[in-house]
Amino acid sequence: MKAVFTGTFDPITNGHVDIIRRASLIFDELHVLVCINSEKKGMFNEHQRAQMVKLACDGIKNVKVAVCRGLLTEYTEQNDISVIVRGVRDGNDLSYETSLATINRGLRNHPETIFLPSKAEYSHISSTYARDMIKYGEDLTDALPLPVIEYLKDIDTK
Repeated sequence: MKAVFTGTFDPITNGHVDIIRRASLIFDELHVLVCINSEKKGMFNEHQRAQMVKLACDGIKNVKVAVCRGLLTEYTEQNDISVIVRGVRDGNDLSYETSLATINRGLRNHPETIFLPSKAEYSHISSTYARDMIKYGEDLTDALPLPVIEYLKDIDTK
């Protein structure tokens, strides 16, 4: 069975990678989809985000990384994916994600959504938090995978 885990991944965090690893053990194939939100101006462009996701997922054999500029349900239909994986850190995330799951289930191929709760050590980490740590030159080891930290040393984040 195929599943998809989506996000803007601006940047990908240790919490994201934990959800990816856990979901990859459940599904035969996991697509990690870098979604482009035209309403948001991110810190990183889509190429950089996809590269960071690839670096963070290196070694997870059944993960495929792609970029999506359209509707998620179009992608799931085109790739014969029946499950959307979402990570939730708290009740606010769960409420928001439940609303999205209801919308997605009503579209096209009616993908189901499963929620994986965040591990406690990652529940405070978000991409917003990571961007702030990057902006102010703070230590990133609790927030980002080491290959991503190394990648960031080679690009301009100002």
